[in-house]
Amino acid sequence: MSRSTAVAPAGLSKPAGTTGAPQTPQTPQTARTARSAKPPKAKWKQKRKRKQAPLYRPVGLLLGLAGGALAGALFGRVWKAVGHGSDAPDALDEDRTWREVLLAAALQGAIFAAVRAAVDRGGAAGVRRLTGTWPVEP
Repeated sequence: MSRSTAVAPAGLSKPAGTTGAPQTPQTPQTARTARSAKPPKAKWKQKRKRKQAPLYRPVGLLLGLAGGALAGALFGRVWKAVGHGSDAPDALDEDRTWREVLLAAALQGAIFAAVRAAVDRGGAAGVRRLTGTWPVEP
């Protein structure tokens, strides 16, 4: 029996002294296949969004403060209308029941969330009317 030595073609890596089928070619990844298939956004759109958000921040801050005051006043009126006393209970108030504390917390959270959503949406719609673009937060 004669022994033949196999020579690996160019581009294939095969360690010396091994037998068997040659390994697959090892090619470096191209830059295109390493990135996602989604095309990049236009640069002018990115710059426009970045500039718009800082302009809206002071407006959003003022609207948030006004919305918080409005929500607090609205919660006070609703709590009095429900008939549970003059002040809403605190979580650490020993004289109040669990039911009363949890009801007040849930009602307060619902009112604050609804007022915040209304104020944020109204502020964004107002900025859109003035500038023609929707404010985008980063």
